[in-house]
Formats: sequence, structure tokens, C-alpha cells
Amino acid sequence: MRKHLKVIMLGFVILVWGVCSSTSGRAYGAISTATMQEIDRVNEKGPYLGIIVPNSFEMNPLLQSPSFVADLEVPYLDYFGKRFRFGKVEKEKVIIVMTGLSMLNAGITTQLLLILFKVKGVLHYGIAGNANPQLQIGDVTIPQYWAHTGLWNWQRYGDGPNEELALESNGDYTREIGYLRFANYQNASENGKPIDNFLNNVWYQPEEVFPADGIPEVRQHSFWVPVNNHYFKVAKRIEGMTFQGCVNSTCLPRAPKAVRVKSGASANAFVDNSAYREFLNSKFNITPIDMESAAVALVCHQQQIPFIAIRALSDLAGGGSAVSNEADIFASLAAQNAVDASLRFITLLFP
Repeated sequence: MRKHLKVIMLGFVILVWGVCSSTSGRAYGAISTATMQEIDRVNEKGPYLGIIVPNSFEMNPLLQSPSFVADLEVPYLDYFGKRFRFGKVEKEKVIIVMTGLSMLNAGITTQLLLILFKVKGVLHYGIAGNANPQLQIGDVTIPQYWAHTGLWNWQRYGDGPNEELALESNGDYTREIGYLRFANYQNASENGKPIDNFLNNVWYQPEEVFPADGIPEVRQHSFWVPVNNHYFKVAKRIEGMTFQGCVNSTCLPRAPKAVRVKSGASANAFVDNSAYREFLNSKFNITPIDMESAAVALVCHQQQIPFIAIRALSDLAGGGSAVSNEADIFASLAAQNAVDASLRFITLLFP
């Protein structure tokens, strides 16, 4: 397995682990000698299960759970604006880190985790919007596939499905995945047909990926990123698990449950729109909608690290009340349900 990576590119940041300055005690790439020594101490106890969480309100229930025991020697390490917490969850050695909102933060945090530490697998959990009319708020979803649905080729007005996209001929873009036609969502029509919209069409695109064992700078493409097959099989054993369904005196119609689903979607957009919710579900069979999971999945896919995401549904992504988004009430309940499901998953994954 990986030991010490000497040179690796991370987004716009290049970290070089190499010659240390005798006067400053720092590596030229910005990792201090003291920090490198702490990382070595931590890795001697590895490998770890990495637990990646979007925000503090989703992470705190795990940190406050009696199932989590912080490491007494090195409880945490702060690096590059991230706090990596070390300890055990259900007797399994873990590293817990918070990403912050968005695909960029999630991708950077995941890459840092995998560069710095001996990680044997990644569990990502949090809350999500619900695009699946068969499920309700509070339910915990475990998708088999994740897609980044925010990478588009925006087609010029006047062109349609039969016209080639800009830069399609050289392999940069494709029409294979599908598109969203804005005219289909007009309030007005003419002679029973939707009126054209100057926004025209957006075509969904796969990510360019560069696997760790691939040829450098030779791209591959991936739209659907699968979770680890073994992890997904283990997750079947928590299907039917039920969770709390009340926030104070406000209760859901039934007790929330855990369920494996086909696919989830992530993009840098908070979806609170019933039309787009229905489109994602009907076009791509999406259930949970969030802003981080696909980024974590893509990095793990490229680094060939086993990965799974568990997302509890906090709202209906615009498909519910016209008054307000349900996450205002149910976000804390969904976060706790995601933690409870994750704890159960860990006990089953490492019996």
C-alpha cells in the first residue's frame, strides 16, 4: 500500500515532501518537520477508516457519541485549514475530518486525507435533499452510484439534440448522457407546444479522471461513480433499520428507515425546486441530492480507495410545502439518523 508520497499535485496546491531547511525546520513544500513527525506517529497506528463529513452540525453528533473515543496521544492534527481527528469508533481506528460546503472543499479535503494518512477506506455521511417520491424525510439512503450533475456543456440557442456540441469532435464533450431543455419548463406555450427559451439546453458531462495506476495526463471519463461493491453489500444488512422520527412535537408520518438506492447526485447548488427535483429523479433515477458526495467519490475512485456514502434525507428539495424548505425543521434529525446508520455500518463492516 502507499507509504510516503513524495510529490503530488492537489488542485492549485503543490505539496513537495523533500529536503528540509536546517534553519527553518520546514520542507520546501510547506509541511513542517514537526508536522511530518506527527503524521508519521499517526500512520504507525494505521491503517484507518476515513470518515468525511460536510459540516459541523453533521459531525458533532458523532464526536459526542459514546461510540467515539478520541486518541489520547494525538487527538487531532491541524493542517491546511483542516482538523483531522483521530480515535476509534466502535473499536475501529478512524480519522474524522470536516470538509465544509461544496464540491471543491470536499475534493480537497478527501485528497489531503488520502495523501497524508494511511487510509484503507472512506465513509462519507451527511444530510441531503430527497428527489425520490417513494421515500420521506428522515429516511437514510445508501446509493450504489454517484454522479456530479453540475458539469455541463451549455448549447447555443438555435442548436438542438442533433447538432454537435462545441468541442465535441475532439472528445472534450459528449451527448451520450443527456440534457435539460429549458423550454420544457416554461409557464407559457403556443399551440400546445413549449415556447423556445434563449437558455436552450444544457448537456450533462462526465468528469475527467486520472487514476492513480493510469498513465499520467491520459484522461478517462466517468459520470457514474460506483461505491465499493463489498461496502454496498454490507450496507444491505442495515436496510430496514429504523430511526427517530420526531423533532420536539413535530413527527413524521412513519418511522424513518434505511434503504439502498440506485443513485445520488452532487453539484454546487442547493436544490429547492420541484421541477428540477422531478427532472433528476425521472432522468437519472436520483434519490439523494447534495453538494459533496460525488467529489469524495471521484477522488476515492481515482486513488482506488474503497468508498461509500450514507445520506439522510432532510427535505424534499422543493417538492414539499410552498411555504419553506423542510430542512429548517428536520436537518438535525436527519444528521442524527445519518450518524446512527454510519455507526451501525461500521460495526458490520469490521465485526
